[in-house]
Amino acid sequence: MTEFFKIYEKNPDSRLIDRAVEILRNGGIIIYPTDTVYGLGCDITKTRALEKVARLKSVKLDKANFSFICYDLSNLSEYVKQIDTPVYKILKRALPGPFTFILKGSNNLPKAFKKKKTVGIRIPDNNIIRTIIKQLGNPIMSTSIYDEDDVIEYTTDPELIYEKWKHKVDLVIDGGYGGNIASTIVDLSDNEITIVREGKGEIDFL
Repeated sequence: MTEFFKIYEKNPDSRLIDRAVEILRNGGIIIYPTDTVYGLGCDITKTRALEKVARLKSVKLDKANFSFICYDLSNLSEYVKQIDTPVYKILKRALPGPFTFILKGSNNLPKAFKKKKTVGIRIPDNNIIRTIIKQLGNPIMSTSIYDEDDVIEYTTDPELIYEKWKHKVDLVIDGGYGGNIASTIVDLSDNEITIVREGKGEIDFL
């Protein structure tokens, strides 16, 4: 039975945060708010959960371009290779914010991502998911939830999201209406700036 509860961003209920963390630690899959569209994700250390998310997105895990949502930049060195100062300054200016940065992956990536040369890093400006990740103690893997309707593209109403996904995931967090513009994707893996996708957010940090 999929759980569905509301968490307020300004003052997240610690009991509900605890429950979300517990679901992730048990290999569950959650849908959660970000500073852009609602996301679908799981603990990056839970291989079976990662594989299930890939199946839900109809892709193979080793071919999927999922990103990691982190609490902040402090433990980034665990997952990406050494970052040059100019690149770090860009990350520092842009994050938390509606951006996904593609960086070179390190040898410490979880088992399921060992073949990946790059990894997408997200630190959304959303207190709900960042509080969950801080308590979890490691990033979660993230992907956007698309709507089948090409006109809408992203569902913004948490109750509609719950109705659609309630038999597929373990938890849907109602964090209020979401956005319908995805994050801007910036490739910094070659120490050059390449805009892969223009989305939400002003690219004034470059």
